[in-house]
Amino acid sequence: MSLSPYYTDAVGLMAAAARARGDIEVFVNISEYEQSFMTFERMTAPEEERRASLGGLVAQWSPQQRAHWVAEQMLEWSGVPTVNVRAAFFVENPIMTWLALGSLADGELRLPFGDHRLAPVAAHDVAELCVKILTDPEPHISESYALTGPDLKDMHGIAEDFGAVLGRDVTYVPEDIETWNKTYVDTAMAGYPHIAEHLKTLTRLIGGGGYTGATDRLETLLGRRPKTVRWALENNPRIRRIAAGEPLSGPGSR
Repeated sequence: MSLSPYYTDAVGLMAAAARARGDIEVFVNISEYEQSFMTFERMTAPEEERRASLGGLVAQWSPQQRAHWVAEQMLEWSGVPTVNVRAAFFVENPIMTWLALGSLADGELRLPFGDHRLAPVAAHDVAELCVKILTDPEPHISESYALTGPDLKDMHGIAEDFGAVLGRDVTYVPEDIETWNKTYVDTAMAGYPHIAEHLKTLTRLIGGGGYTGATDRLETLLGRRPKTVRWALENNPRIRRIAAGEPLSGPGSR
């Protein structure tokens, strides 16, 4: 389900429906990477401690991240056989492949992440893993999988990936986090405050260094090396349109 202020309502209804059926083999819950460290103790810690653990730029998780936490608790309480798929920052996240694409026309990738490194995950790999779980659920029941992409790299490296896909030089231009949020998120998501708050929290988490690290869990589960950032960009419809010289419309375009 997409980001929504009614996310927990929807999960509760789904869990109730699954219990009512009584014969559900597995409930695959697309959760979030943050759930791996959103323990009750951390969530209720003093503000200074929370701020330090989240990179210093934010003291609280977004409403959507908290909704995912509540959703995982509800599914556990329901007794429905559940697998939590906790994917990290997607390559396809609008922060990277929608909101600020206009600057690519000038050979610039403008993002507010400083020199911090990420291991973005391709949506293709998460989908393939979900299919594997649905096809053979028993080994996965009650597991929670924290998943990242295969390569930990900074935005300079990701700018190189954009350049390789677009066939031109692309330079990473770091921007101030709050300026970027105001320019891109607030403008594009003016009518969607819940989504805006989540995206802005993500930029602060990443820009503050509170969202780093890589795991090999996805490779182990898939039995192959996960797709790279470059592969995901090559197969992203919006990036392919830019590479083909087609005009874009909407936020981040010109």
